[in-house]
Amino acid sequence: MALRLIDLSQEIFQGMSVFPMHQNTFIMTNMTHEENMRKTGSKTLGFSARNLLISEHCGTHTDAIWEFEPKGETIDEMSLNYFWGSAICIDVSFVPPSRYIEASDLERAVKDSGQELRKGDIVLLYTGHFDANFGTEKWQTVYTGLSYDGARWLAEKGVVNVGVDAPAIDHPDDLDFSGHLVCGRYNMTNTENLCNLDKVLNRRFLYFGLPLKIRAGSGSPVRAVALLDAD
Repeated sequence: MALRLIDLSQEIFQGMSVFPMHQNTFIMTNMTHEENMRKTGSKTLGFSARNLLISEHCGTHTDAIWEFEPKGETIDEMSLNYFWGSAICIDVSFVPPSRYIEASDLERAVKDSGQELRKGDIVLLYTGHFDANFGTEKWQTVYTGLSYDGARWLAEKGVVNVGVDAPAIDHPDDLDFSGHLVCGRYNMTNTENLCNLDKVLNRRFLYFGLPLKIRAGSGSPVRAVALLDAD
């Protein structure tokens, strides 16, 4: 069976946009090829490497439940079943940034997708925000997000991980952080800063977004990918 892999991950680089409360990304040279050759005395081969100073929540990343629920599991404690499995991507791009994504919007999007929402699914929300606003001043400030009822609708359907092509699953105006609040109450996680969701829109596929095994981590960058049948 022919398969294809679609990269759903943003690039990590110095100067990248990060959520305001998180550490900026810095990338520094640890050692050049030439420096390494001088240190080892090798005349034929040098090794080069860089150092990263990054947030656990930089770029495409997933949250540990502990980040927003002190009694929840940290990223190293969470089952890997949160981060891979059967997934669908639904189109909620009809919801403008001026309002929240409600349960009725999600019901409509699932119906329009032609897919069935199953217990244990990973659900990715295509808002169109990455396609329209990545790299602009609107990226961190003007996007839609889940209402409390919308997030609860997903949780009560048995969704284990909800992903979005925006900086957060919450609306920027929502100081209750409703999406994360529901995640904490229902033991659901989320993945943010996805991209290329238009390539998996209205399809079922196998999703992988495995976190680093960071001891007591509040989250982790992931290399999110979709595996699906070749057309």
